[in-house]
Amino acid sequence: MSKKHIKTVDSDKLKRSECPITNALELIGDKWTLIVVRDLFIGKKTYSEFQQSPEGIPTNILADRLKRLEISGIIEKKPYQQKPVRYEYLLTEQGKGLGNVLSALKDWGLKYIPGTSTRMADEYMQSQSDKASENT
Repeated sequence: MSKKHIKTVDSDKLKRSECPITNALELIGDKWTLIVVRDLFIGKKTYSEFQQSPEGIPTNILADRLKRLEISGIIEKKPYQQKPVRYEYLLTEQGKGLGNVLSALKDWGLKYIPGTSTRMADEYMQSQSDKASENT
């Protein structure tokens, strides 16, 4: 029986300090990474689905963020087609742990940034509800 291995960042590679916020931001604190994670939470899985997001992430940045998220253990990629090989991306347990972070950012944005929409937030909350129902 194999146990699922949760990747962690090597403590020798801490960049600036031992602060967990600083080091979390090293992994997920740029403009695009949490948008990719958000899209995974709302059910997007493939490269082309990520490209359809309204923010219009450039393809080179999308490829880089998917690779970084995989290396960090936040997502995993699995082939869903063989010829040509195409992959889907899924949140790991570590990645699913970012759900509360996204929820807090959504709440903050809705409260303090005029003109923000609840459409994406509603999709996110519905996906969370659907996932919770699947697990019961």
